[in-house]
Parts: sequence; structure tokens; C-alpha cells
Amino acid sequence: MDKFTKLTGVAAPLPLINVDTDMIIPKQFLKTIQRSGLGKNLFDEMRYDADGNENPDFVLNKPAYRNAEILVSGENFGCGSSREHAPWALLDFGIRCVVAPSFADIFYNNCFKNGILPIALPQEDVDKLMDDADRGSNAVITVDLENQVITGPDGGSIAFEVDAFRKHCLLNGLDDIGLTMEKASAIDSYEAKQASSTPWLKAG
Repeated sequence: MDKFTKLTGVAAPLPLINVDTDMIIPKQFLKTIQRSGLGKNLFDEMRYDADGNENPDFVLNKPAYRNAEILVSGENFGCGSSREHAPWALLDFGIRCVVAPSFADIFYNNCFKNGILPIALPQEDVDKLMDDADRGSNAVITVDLENQVITGPDGGSIAFEVDAFRKHCLLNGLDDIGLTMEKASAIDSYEAKQASSTPWLKAG
């Protein structure tokens, strides 16, 4: 998993509440277990018409936001089913941070496990960032995880809270497997001791 330390990028505004996981990545794209390739179908039903043509009015199809790395949205983001494909699709598109007043619990947890930083802020702070995001190609903000501060294009800053353990994992690029591998030497030592003391359990 890529480390998340400080991110400076374009923020795209998506002023919708209750953005559910089926909106983020519709069910017909859940057949794969690959984490890559889902970005092209992110928000598929809003990005494309019935013939597969881009909807020019959807924010991520606008030239200024095609390379957005931050998404600013409404409350209860990521509600609906627990599909992990939702953060996979966001990440594959290039979104590394989502800011909203609130998140669905499972989606929120899945973001951290996949290298995405979800930031919950009071509505008034989200409104300020939404206004910044409306600036098109000038909608560049900086998210500093180590110092837990978001800086807008005019230099204004907003502090945010994040769980210390989750912060540690993102800063060091540690997913569940990475956390386990940090204990590799202890695991190897235990297995060697176990093999020596109970050799009859060794696989043939």
C-alpha cells in the first residue's frame, strides 16, 4: 500500500448526500477481484449515458477535474452495501482523500485499509472546501496527514482528527498484510520453535 503523508491536488466537488457504494461502483462491475481497472467505471451511471458516452456535466468529466485526487462530498458518504470495490474504484481513478461531514462505517474502515484518507469535518468546514473545489483548475488543496491540517488555495487551514493507529498505518503504507509482516521475525521464531518442539506436526 502506498504511503500517505502529504497530498497536494485538485479537489472535485460532489455536493450530494447519501452517496452509496452502488453509485460509486455499480453492482455489474463487482465480478472482478482485481483492485485495478475499476477507475473507469467510478460513478459509472452518472459519468456515462446509456450508450456509454461521457456526460459532460458530471464533475469528473470536466477538464479541470479529470485528474482530481481529492473528493469533497455530502454527509453519509459510502452508505449502502459493504463492497470493498468502492474504495478500489476511487483509488484506481486517482482519489486518495475524501472529505465529507460523515461516512458509513464499513466504507470508512475500508478506505484506511486501501490507502485512502477519509476526513470527517463539520458541515461549515466542508462548505468552505466545497467552495474551494468549485474553482476548477484552481481548486488545489493540500492535505497534510502528519500535522492533520488541510490548506486551501488561499492559504486558509482546517484541522482534522484521525485515529492515531490508522494515521500510523497510512503514514507508513501498512495494510493488514503489512501490519502482519512487521511481525515477520517473531512469526519465524515461533514457527522454528514450534517445529523443533512438535516435529510430528510438520507437514509431510
